[in-house]
Parts: sequence; C-alpha cells; structure tokens
Amino acid sequence: MSEPGFRFCDDLGPKTILHCHRPSIGLKAILVVDNVAAGPAIGGVRMAPDVTLEECFRLARAMTFKNAAAGLPHGGGKSVIFADPAMDRAQKEALVRAFACAIGPIGDYIAGPDMGTDETAMAWVKDEIGRSVGLPREVGGIPLDEIGATGFGVVAAAEVASDYAGLDLKGARVAVQGFGSVGRHAARFFAEKGAILVAASDSRGTVHDPAGLDVEALSIVKEHGDHVADLPQGEKLVGDAIVGVDCDIWIPAARPDVIRADNAGAVKAKLIVQGANIGVSEEAEAMLAERGVICVPDFIANAGGVICASVEYHGGTEAQAFQTIDEKIRANTAEVLDRAKRNDILPRTAAVAMAGERVRKAMGLRRWG
Repeated sequence: MSEPGFRFCDDLGPKTILHCHRPSIGLKAILVVDNVAAGPAIGGVRMAPDVTLEECFRLARAMTFKNAAAGLPHGGGKSVIFADPAMDRAQKEALVRAFACAIGPIGDYIAGPDMGTDETAMAWVKDEIGRSVGLPREVGGIPLDEIGATGFGVVAAAEVASDYAGLDLKGARVAVQGFGSVGRHAARFFAEKGAILVAASDSRGTVHDPAGLDVEALSIVKEHGDHVADLPQGEKLVGDAIVGVDCDIWIPAARPDVIRADNAGAVKAKLIVQGANIGVSEEAEAMLAERGVICVPDFIANAGGVICASVEYHGGTEAQAFQTIDEKIRANTAEVLDRAKRNDILPRTAAVAMAGERVRKAMGLRRWG
C-alpha cells in the first residue's frame, strides 16, 4: 500500500483496499472498506476525474461514523472511479459494469449512488453482482436521490440546530452551495419550512437574490440540464463567491473542503449544516467555532441517504425511510450539539466521540478482522 494510505490506518480500519485498473476500457478506481463490525459496509460510488486515494479514505471513514451514528447495521466504505460522469451514456455504462465486476468478490461492500452516479448506475451494478442500493423503483428500490432523502435529513438537522444558533427556521436566509441531487431537494424542504433561499451555486457559478429565489423555477432550470446562472432572476456571481453571501444558514452540498482556512473568514452565516461529505475542513470548523458559528458535521447531517439505503436493503418502504431519517437525524443532531455545549468542544469532536464509541462497542461484540 502506498504511503498516503498508512496515514489513515488505525484501530478502526481500513479493512480492505482495492485498486481496480482495466486500461482496455479506461477503468481506474479505488474501493476502501473501512469497518464492518456493525455489518456489511454501505457507501457510495463517486465518479469524477480528480478523485484521489486520500479522498476515498476520508469518505470511507466518514461512512463508518455516519452509519454508526445513525445506528444502522452497516459499516462504512466508499469507492471512487476516475472519470468524467458527463461521458457518453454507453461508455459510462460499460465503465460502471466493469467496476461492478471488479468489486464483486468484496462481499462486505454494498454500493450506492454518489456524486457522478445515480439510480440507473446502481441498477447496472445490481445487474452485474446482485448487490447495490438506491435503485430505481422499477427494480424494487427507493430512489434516494429522486425523493431527496439526503436533503430531507439536512433540513431536519438544521431545524434542530437552529435552536442552538438562536435562529427561527421560518424566515431564515439560506445559501446552498451545490444545487444538485442534495442541494436542490434541501432548498425545497427548507422552503416548505418557510426559509428563504437567497443564493445557490453549481459548477458554473452562483445566482443571488437577497429577496429570495424561486426554488421551483431554479429546480426546473437544473432539470433541463442548464446551470443556476441561467435563471433570469437574481445577480450572477462567479467562483466561490457564495461562501461570502450574507445569509443565516449555509449548506455545502457538493465537493469536499469548499470552506477552508483560507476562506472561512468570509462566511457570514450563523449555522452551517453539511450536506456534502467533508465539505468543511476541520481547521475551518475550528476557526468558525471561535466566531460562534455552529457547524453540524457531515456524517450527522447528511445521513439521510444512507439511512434510506439501509431501509431499502432491509425491505422497508419509502414512508418508513422518511420517518427513520427524521427520527435518527434529529436525535443525533441534538445529542452532538448537547455534548459539544456540555464539554465545550467542537461539534465534530463530539460527533466523532459518539460514533467512535458505537463502532468500538460493535467491534467488541464481534470477531472482526
């Protein structure tokens, strides 16, 4: 194993690292199964040209903590495919199917959708190896991205955390960085709670209107394959300008480390609820906490997708999935923020301690190796 991998080895994992390489079809991928003490690992398949081994390790550990914190009978894992998800559909299908065949022997990993993959991709995986979640309804799944399971959980976490931040969700101004499968549904659920979307971004830019954006119109723009900047309404901003937008609640819902030490000072929000995995660096979280900004950790706030996936895997219904997401995320958010306040520690420190306790207890009940 290369040197970067050793930095992530500890008493929790990783259990398995698989490098997949098939030059004949352009497949290059990595699977990390971090920990399976609580059960087979569930974790998404991320597709992007700039994914890295380190990113895969960090995401796999986040899944271990996410599943443990949510009390799911699953461990954590993650996989990444080095490719452009916007490639030709036939080429993408061939790549995903080849990847599925490569991970087939790793029986304690269950693939799910992530950035760059979707329900259709999971159907291809299921067709090849009989093991995936987040499937289309047509093959008996609960399409977690289509119904907005992760975004629903983000808003549940925000509603609990708003009390700790001294906010009323009704009328709160929200900015969503990454108006995709998580972000657009989060915006929809926020709007249902009476919050106001004042800014949204995607890979091409940001649209901003202090008076509030039309969430439905913005969603239609995205459904047509356009970008948020194509919305006629609002001021158009470039780059990562959304970081400094004046708002109450800021939602990272795209790539890792969008808020870092070098731009954390621009944040004006009182509350950050992480819809993206590792969306805020740990250094930035500490800097924001010094200013009184509450950051709800990723694996607490964005567990809705994997909770839905677990409900699906065990034969539950869509209604049961939403109920379970709401109950678990609200309870975990409150426990983490109570621990943080009581012990005068960062919410992430409290969340890692809570999840770590649950993982180690599971490890103590099994012969795991």
